[in-house]
Amino acid sequence: MALKRRISIVTLGVQDVARSAAFYERIGWRRSRVASSAQIAFLALDNIVLALYPRDLLAEDAGLPLGSEVKSFGGITLAQNLGGEAEVDEALAEVEKAGARVLKPAGKTFWGGYSGYFADPDGHPWEVAFNPHFPLATDGSIALPA
Repeated sequence: MALKRRISIVTLGVQDVARSAAFYERIGWRRSRVASSAQIAFLALDNIVLALYPRDLLAEDAGLPLGSEVKSFGGITLAQNLGGEAEVDEALAEVEKAGARVLKPAGKTFWGGYSGYFADPDGHPWEVAFNPHFPLATDGSIALPA
């Protein structure tokens, strides 16, 4: 099969590439200066690339109509699992200081973990979580139980 079981790049449609890139750099993510331009930013994460591209151009590139700027849930969240509750609290404090809006403060979850949500400058929702049922490998990836 040609399609592999991985995601290489997640591209977020943003209003202002420079503003959004600066936010992610403030939380310690590294922007590629070689691959990036004024129109697109690429941030190297551990095993995936986060791309930031103007929202209208992303819709055009995908052949989709540009939706309204409704500030409601769009059906997707991005998430990062961490090693414990204290790390979740620390991460939420860090992103809030960098300019994120906390959507849901961290707390115990119905599934036995601990998580909270924040929105980046363009409103993309991110969950920061500790899930005791999904152990993390040494590289930080989730070691899903079989």
